[in-house]
Amino acid sequence: MGEKLEEKPVLYSYWRSSCSWRVRIALNLKEIPYDIKAVSLIKGGGEQHCNEYREVNPMEQVPSLIIDGQTLIESLSIMHYLEETRPQRSLMPQDCYKRAKVREICEVICSGIQPLQNLIVLIHVGEEKKKEWAQHWITRGFRAVEKLLSSIAGKYCVGDEITLADCCLVPQVPRRPKAFSNNTTYRQGVGEPSSIPCCPSISSTRLPS
Repeated sequence: MGEKLEEKPVLYSYWRSSCSWRVRIALNLKEIPYDIKAVSLIKGGGEQHCNEYREVNPMEQVPSLIIDGQTLIESLSIMHYLEETRPQRSLMPQDCYKRAKVREICEVICSGIQPLQNLIVLIHVGEEKKKEWAQHWITRGFRAVEKLLSSIAGKYCVGDEITLADCCLVPQVPRRPKAFSNNTTYRQGVGEPSSIPCCPSISSTRLPS
């Protein structure tokens, strides 16, 4: 196990993928060195659909992470694995209630917002209705996130320490409806991405161009 832990993880990622971005944030916050293998979701109809990548990720999506000699898929699963195997710079609170709130926010974003405005879903919905569809589900989800943040947010989503909830929220912010841009509760809870300490350092050092 010791030798495997020394191997640099490989992250299959796409620069516009919010799911990949979550994992990059977690890796960088934990200061885990890693390499990126870019997977274009649009080039040639999507490199994620090629036979080679299907062997890595049967869902034909990003991210995928090769780490400790194993392959992991799904961003939340990957981040929890990182938290459990690399507990340094923890991204989960010690308090059980706060841990539950972190999971709530993560689930709302990762299950109730992002999948419903994902590229593969919008293609299925069709060009004519995709914008209305996406805005409906993003607005619905952000209302829920806003409500959760109003009772638990401090400097960050849950209290005053960065958690997995922030890792999930930051990549979703650029897709939020304009109605939430100047919301006081929302801004006090998490702020704009550029005001969150983890964002400038990541964008300037680790995010692929």
